Amino acid sequence: MITLSAARQTGSRMAWLDALRGIAAVAVVFEHAFKFLLPEARLPVKAVFEPGWYGVLVFFLVSGYIVPASLERRGSVRAFWISRLLRLYPLFGVCLAGVGVLMAAGWDGLHVWWGSRPVSMTVGHLTMLQNLLHVPNLVNVLWTLSYEMAFYLLVTAVYVLGLHRGSTAGALGLTAAAVLGAGTLPVALLSTGGSGRMLAVVLVVTALVATGLAAVLAGPDRVRRAGAIVIAVTVLALLAVNQSFPAPGQGLLILATMFSGTALYRAEQGQIPWRRAGWVALVPLAGIWLAHGEAGLQTAIAAAWFTFAGGMALRRRRVPQALAWLGLVSYSIYLLHPLLLEGVERFWPEPLAVPLGPRLVALAGVLGLLLGVSALTWRFVEAPAQRLGRSLIARVPDRAPRSGRG
Repeated sequence: MITLSAARQTGSRMAWLDALRGIAAVAVVFEHAFKFLLPEARLPVKAVFEPGWYGVLVFFLVSGYIVPASLERRGSVRAFWISRLLRLYPLFGVCLAGVGVLMAAGWDGLHVWWGSRPVSMTVGHLTMLQNLLHVPNLVNVLWTLSYEMAFYLLVTAVYVLGLHRGSTAGALGLTAAAVLGAGTLPVALLSTGGSGRMLAVVLVVTALVATGLAAVLAGPDRVRRAGAIVIAVTVLALLAVNQSFPAPGQGLLILATMFSGTALYRAEQGQIPWRRAGWVALVPLAGIWLAHGEAGLQTAIAAAWFTFAGGMALRRRRVPQALAWLGLVSYSIYLLHPLLLEGVERFWPEPLAVPLGPRLVALAGVLGLLLGVSALTWRFVEAPAQRLGRSLIARVPDRAPRSGRG
């Protein structure tokens, strides 16, 4: 069972959410391990179940459930952003440093992009919106961080505008946009047209988001509301017309999934009736409908929602310590495992030419090394950054007014 020390390590987070994060992280690791170590199993497994999609959808539901709650609990947009930035960026920097090491060792994944569009690549990744700016992700898993960042920005905007209680309506509105726009929404509309056009979009979006956040954090009420509108319009425009992966419809459904998690949190806390929150069941149904012909994706969507529902149902039960610990280091597991698997590819570029036995041993070795590295990055990168965040939140006065409407 989870011990007191383990519970303290997880801070204010709920143990069942950590358990779900741990399950999600392991699912994503196995998704990518197929390519590098077990390619013969990849297509048969993915034909019936997409472990990667399952994992990221569980992550998105967890974020939707807990992230807006952290903002509303503190009642401070400034504290929220200090916490979020120090949660995401330190390990993000470690991940990018690892990419640099791989490149120095001869990995040529994105050399062309670095050579031809270095400013777009750099600024795009610094905003964490690169996937919505049509900038290639330096590491394949980084695309999900763009949706996390989009969610944080939208959560901030609706909170400042006093619309944050409308989580169910937000989830259903995004779902309707995804369904109605399926097959018709443009892909990378803003960024298509060469490197100059892409750079212009990257810089303009960065300026709009930075200006909106500055207004929200430091302006008087009228300026804060204007900044929130700028943020919301910018992010929604990117979601609607400038994402190429996974697809405009699926991208909108990701945000709908996150706001669904928020609606479920509100129902669980008694802020809204369960019958109102229950409408978010339309979100996975829409996802399954949009994924027609892709049985593996349909199964993954259903499984992710059932897993989250199961976690909620068992939320008052004690959680196995191993799962709680996996959840604690899940961000490290998620960001760093592709780097280790890319390292494997340096030795075995053709995995099918290697007998299965050694590949299984290598997989076990990668998993063991990943857990060890993740324990270290948690202790020396993530935990200190979170302590720094708490210290800054305690010391820096919140000069920005709180949301004016409930």
